Amino acid sequence: MEKCKFMSVFAPYMQKFVDAKEALGFSRKYFESVLGLLDRFFIEEKVRTPFITSVLIDKWGHTLINNSYKTICSKYSILAQFAKYMNNIGFPCYVPRIPKSKSNTYAPYIFTHEQVHSIFTVCDSLVASDHGNMDSRLFSIPAILRLLYGTGMRVSEATSLLNQDINLEKRVITIRKTKNQCQRLIPVCPSLYQMLSQYVEARNRLPLPHVNTMESPFFISPSGLPLNQSRVYAWFRIILRKCSIPHCAKKGPRVHDLRHTFAVHSLMRQVRNGADIYCTLPILSVFLGHKKLSDTETYVRLTQEMYPDVLKLESSITSFLYPALPNNPVAYER
Repeated sequence: MEKCKFMSVFAPYMQKFVDAKEALGFSRKYFESVLGLLDRFFIEEKVRTPFITSVLIDKWGHTLINNSYKTICSKYSILAQFAKYMNNIGFPCYVPRIPKSKSNTYAPYIFTHEQVHSIFTVCDSLVASDHGNMDSRLFSIPAILRLLYGTGMRVSEATSLLNQDINLEKRVITIRKTKNQCQRLIPVCPSLYQMLSQYVEARNRLPLPHVNTMESPFFISPSGLPLNQSRVYAWFRIILRKCSIPHCAKKGPRVHDLRHTFAVHSLMRQVRNGADIYCTLPILSVFLGHKKLSDTETYVRLTQEMYPDVLKLESSITSFLYPALPNNPVAYER
């Protein structure tokens, strides 16, 4: 992959910073895109010395007015990391704080079991509008949506999978490119195994060279192009429309909500099978690749909101710990 060419006075330091991040396993592309914006900003401001001031940062912040809050936070985070790097190599730079959080009104959309069934039924019946388009990623959509719901992995993790990451013989998936840079293993249940086996069998019949080599992407189009996130998003919106599930731009439902749905449905199933929801949390947290257990606790609230009967089940599970008081409280007086 061709490296980004920085042109400002910070160019050599940006290059070394991105190289260091890539060596640690981070995605080079996003760091280059954000630092590229900074690089052009420094050129426009005619910055001649490699020092970053608070005034300069404030001025740069005003250029992000049309960005979403999440994007602004992400860009400030990379800038702060770069400023710390500059400080460490002897160039005093102002390290900005992440802007204060705005009220977060976004609530994950949790699909019902009926909606999930409808999504799978519709995606199986879809055909590409252009029958001669061998680049259509629709070929992989039914499989990847089932994988997202069946494992709770992020869409970026799924589209990054290579053939070497899917071991159907041992029934395990290795997630290497993760948000938190923590490699993890995901077991494959019988129904998911059957689906993945059917996909691999159909894919390997395509007249493509190296389609089943270990280094090749797992999800592809009939022409061999890898499936990317943008095509998953586009097809998912088409599927939602055909399922009569309302979709609002920037508010969802999103493909990522399949991950949230997996978590809630998993907790609900475990509790109904007699498990303590808080004993299940650490397992789910590892499964989802969360760094903190608090990131997973949100799903307890979502589960209880969608399935109020879970509270009653939890009560019956732990009732032996807290014996009920008799009708006559005097019997317990000391």
